[in-house]
Amino acid sequence: MITEAVGAVSLAIWIYLVFGRGGFWRLRDHRSPLPEHVGPAPSVAVIIPARNEAEVVGHAVRSLLAQKYSGRMHLFLVDDESSDDTVKVVQQVAEDAKGINRVTVVQARPVPDGWTGKLWAVSEGLREAVAFDADYFLLADADIAHAPDSVASLVNRAQGGGFDLVSLMAKLPCQSPAERALIPAFVFFFFMLYPPAWVAQSRRRTAAAAGGCLLIRSEALRRMGGIGEIRGEVIDDCALARAVKQSGGCIWLGLAEATSSLRGYSTWTEVGRLISRTAFAQLRHSIILLLGTVAGMAITYLMPPLLLGADSVAAGMGLGAWILMTIAFWPTLRFYGRSPIWGLLLPLIAAFYLGATLHSAVRYWEGRGGLWKGRVQDPARA
Repeated sequence: MITEAVGAVSLAIWIYLVFGRGGFWRLRDHRSPLPEHVGPAPSVAVIIPARNEAEVVGHAVRSLLAQKYSGRMHLFLVDDESSDDTVKVVQQVAEDAKGINRVTVVQARPVPDGWTGKLWAVSEGLREAVAFDADYFLLADADIAHAPDSVASLVNRAQGGGFDLVSLMAKLPCQSPAERALIPAFVFFFFMLYPPAWVAQSRRRTAAAAGGCLLIRSEALRRMGGIGEIRGEVIDDCALARAVKQSGGCIWLGLAEATSSLRGYSTWTEVGRLISRTAFAQLRHSIILLLGTVAGMAITYLMPPLLLGADSVAAGMGLGAWILMTIAFWPTLRFYGRSPIWGLLLPLIAAFYLGATLHSAVRYWEGRGGLWKGRVQDPARA
């Protein structure tokens, strides 16, 4: 029967996800102990692209100036045509922290054709940082508050583990009703797509990074051809990781506990936009991949509870799949301090994400793909 076939496929998918996809759901594997590194601390140039970030950038800069790091470190804040007080806030924070000589404000030139705004700002920061002659570049978003040992931990991970690129997904806010319902799933789905254990294996093609807190070896950036190699990418962090890995580099991806995002999403609409901004780009703007995603998510997440009303065999397989997805989701819920009961609601949460993915495709076809801070980052091409 059709229901039994669907139940079998759904159960098989969850058996594979739990036991065969790199243990992505066991978060302890993403936060493995730091390898030991002995020797002088390398120099680090921090590149912070900022466009109208006055509300959060002060916290980010303050946390970076307070780093417990023994090596040379300098911040390059790139003002990407801000119309608010972003620059004034940064200068005031630097002065208050007695770090004015450790911060350089760069005024980005107009974005050229073929570049996304963020990557052009990063490029402008890298250009200004040439004279600093850094061993590593830390690409940091303006809305990330870094733990005091964040830079030291990233450098130790890179040096001790022999990695060319290491990144940490900052802990996302989980305060509003929309965040509490949807943010843990955002992390769960991301690691499902990019299992960190596979990311770290050179023999696998899987490559990903979290752009808010990303450390890259300067030599690795040169080897891949520079940031211009990914100039038009909307999902720039994963594109950078892919370029590093394809050029022979080793990468590592983890999950931060003390480094956190300052950007809140107070409404369901705001979380939806977070998902929608890059979802269709993730599918390479392919209608075929979009239809496959709809079918795949329906079978994987929506059908298990729906099958409970079918015959006993199909219902049993649906129940088994639902139990496995609930178990797999539990470590992420625990990381965000949420009740395991939310695991039972993953089918409904997945339905929201599916809707946001469809919305992402519509926005792209309307010519508003990747809209961020007034810029269309992912324009539809004829």
